Amino acid sequence: MTRTRYKIYNKEQPHFLTMTVVEWMPMFTNPEIVSLLFESLHFVQKERSVTLYAYVIMENHLHLIASAPDLGKTMKEFKSFTARAIIDYLKGRNAIQVLKKLERAKLSHKKESDY
Repeated sequence: MTRTRYKIYNKEQPHFLTMTVVEWMPMFTNPEIVSLLFESLHFVQKERSVTLYAYVIMENHLHLIASAPDLGKTMKEFKSFTARAIIDYLKGRNAIQVLKKLERAKLSHKKESDY
C-alpha cells in the first residue's frame, strides 16, 4: 500500500491542502519554477479531473482548495512529478548549492531518490 498524508473522507467535497518545500526553501521566488508548478496544476486539472477552486503560491509553500475522484493519489502524483521537474530544472541550471541542500534534506526512508 502506498503512503499518503492526505486523509480524504468525502470525495465529493473540496479539500484545503497545503504543500511545503523541504526545509521551507524559497523555491517559488523563481518565475521559471512557478511556471513548472502551473504546468503541473494544469495537467492534473485536464488529465486527472481535478477541480481547482482556489490556490495561493507563497515563496516556499502553496495552498489549494481542490477536489478530484482520487484526490490523495492525484496529489501524490502531482508532488512527485513537480519535484522531478524542479530538480531537472535545477540540474540544467547547475544550481549545485540548492541541489546539495535538497540532498541533505532527503528523508532517510526515501531510498529510491537522491533528493
